[in-house]
Amino acid sequence: MTKLRSPSLLFLIGLCFAAPAAADERSPLYYRDPSGAPRWSAVPKADAQGRAYLPVYEADEPSAQPAPKPAPDPTRKILYYRNPMGLPDISKVPKKDSMGMDYVPVYEGEDSADGTVKLSPGKIQRSGVKSEPAERRALHVMVKAPGVIQLDERRVSVIAMRSESFVEKIADVTTGSFVKAGQPLMQIYSSAIASAAAEYLSTINSKTTSTIEAFGRGSRQRLVNLDVPDETIAELERTRTAPVTVQWRAPRDGIVLERNAIDGMRANVGDVLFRIADISTVWALVDVAERDLGSLAVGQKVTIRARAFPDRALSGTIAVIYPQVNRDTRTTRLRVELANPDLKLLPDMYVDAEIDIAGDAPALTIPTSAVLDSGSSRIVLVDKGDGRFEPRTVTLGRRGDGVLEIKHGIDEGEAVVTSANFLIDAESNLKAALKGFADGANAPTTEPQASSHNHAHDHAGAQP
Repeated sequence: MTKLRSPSLLFLIGLCFAAPAAADERSPLYYRDPSGAPRWSAVPKADAQGRAYLPVYEADEPSAQPAPKPAPDPTRKILYYRNPMGLPDISKVPKKDSMGMDYVPVYEGEDSADGTVKLSPGKIQRSGVKSEPAERRALHVMVKAPGVIQLDERRVSVIAMRSESFVEKIADVTTGSFVKAGQPLMQIYSSAIASAAAEYLSTINSKTTSTIEAFGRGSRQRLVNLDVPDETIAELERTRTAPVTVQWRAPRDGIVLERNAIDGMRANVGDVLFRIADISTVWALVDVAERDLGSLAVGQKVTIRARAFPDRALSGTIAVIYPQVNRDTRTTRLRVELANPDLKLLPDMYVDAEIDIAGDAPALTIPTSAVLDSGSSRIVLVDKGDGRFEPRTVTLGRRGDGVLEIKHGIDEGEAVVTSANFLIDAESNLKAALKGFADGANAPTTEPQASSHNHAHDHAGAQP
């Protein structure tokens, strides 16, 4: 038979069961490791030794306490209160937004009237703002244009007949062969040449006319007019014998571009039998854009790279700027003369040209990333120090390798923002909009002054 327990024992048992119930009335934020290790759990659990994780309540967690709101500075005048989320609405009196956040006071002096934007050191560090001074440096501006190799027109020769002739024999020369000046090409028989040679011989052999220089000079000139080679005429004068056939030789060193002569063929007056070109010097005809024409002049140095030999740079100068613009491509052609001693450059070969048009005089430059282009104007943000930035309109010049020439707007040594300038520009536009709202408010109100969130991106609003 079970004995009745004493009242004091029953009271202690009741306290043991009541204590957990009282603890359960509070909801733990999380559970931490009982050994103090940096391990937490969102639900009750035990560690490897079977020990229960300890609950952490809101009162035990200092970081869960809301941060004290900074008290307004009584020594400074508050102009207005702005939206804590950056929205373009303000209030003349303290208020909260829809999420319960307090509007931020804007003190006199923070809303600069000189057009500058002021940022806190923390915001500058978080945004990654970087500045570089404007400085003078040698500006390398390259005009790049495609071109093609062409023959030098002054170094092309043709062999054409001035009388009706017959090709007796062709030398071992074909299209593409390299020939030397004076090298035999073919033997020609011409009745007109034979008749003129016989007449010249009779003149110089006659006792009557041989002493009269005018007779001999006229007969010899007829051979010259028929394009008989000088060495053939000299041989005739030495041997006093008219040749049956005439040996035709190469007039210059070069490549045989065209061979139309065939053994036994008949050549009429004017027929071109050989075409030979000297390619030891060639032309690069380069097509440059019309916008670059004003920066080019005869005598400027040009670097040429053939696409067949990209690692080989050839130097030349502009010899001619053709006085005509292609109406379809809006380009103008330049002629660059190139030495070609190894004969690697061939006609119709594609090349790329680079022309440095900057000159030797240094120019005031800033990095390309410093310029904000709105389409109608170019803006840079000048770093005035102490977290202040001034939007300023500039006039740009030539564009170099990662830098831009500045014609007007900033002076040498002034620092311009090169990184995160879009964020500062957005802050400038926002502050300009807020200032306009503040100036337009005639009386204190507790209602926000609404404005479009899709306000225009106007740099002029940040100007003084």
